[in-house]
Amino acid sequence: MVSNRNKIVVAYFLIVKKVFSRYYIGVNINYIYDCVERLSELIRVDSRQAGAEHGLQPVQIEALHYLSICNRYSDTPMAVAEYLGQTKGTVSQTLKVLENKGLLTKKTDENDKRISHLKLSAKGKRLLNNTIPTTMFVKACAVLPEKKKSEIEASLKLLLNVIVQANKMKTFGVCNSCRHNMNKEGAYYCNLIQEPLSDSDIQLICKEHEK
Repeated sequence: MVSNRNKIVVAYFLIVKKVFSRYYIGVNINYIYDCVERLSELIRVDSRQAGAEHGLQPVQIEALHYLSICNRYSDTPMAVAEYLGQTKGTVSQTLKVLENKGLLTKKTDENDKRISHLKLSAKGKRLLNNTIPTTMFVKACAVLPEKKKSEIEASLKLLLNVIVQANKMKTFGVCNSCRHNMNKEGAYYCNLIQEPLSDSDIQLICKEHEK
């Protein structure tokens, strides 16, 4: 009788443990999501305020930011649309505003006249340097110890990679971490597009990046 009672108690304990484990896992996931969402909203509000001083919307600031960190193979209107998750039409209007304000320049590809390359102008670079990262974000990071900043960086990088991989999205990673990046005779080379890479190229993000 005692043995059977113990078995029942153990079985009950395992069931409770399993249910509560699921509950707490759910709570943790929700909390992580809430924190990321709240952080995104705070940064977006700060970006909106910073952009408003220059007559810009957050998405326009985001487009400028992307173009400042992408390589010469990823500075097209289509790449901007893919990175921001926007339609070609929406991005086209965004880029037109930035071009009209003299914040970026457009140049037709030498080999394919259907493709346009976008570059930040000197004015665009100055504006971006004054708005990204936002003042609120800089103030927050200033009070964090270096160890904590490293831990946060590692955790956010892991979360980003998992989200991208789990949903089979483009990574838009830095060139030097791409599997297509090769080293031939002491020089960097992209095995995908069969072209040499400069030292600056490998430090920028690429739409063709693959792990």
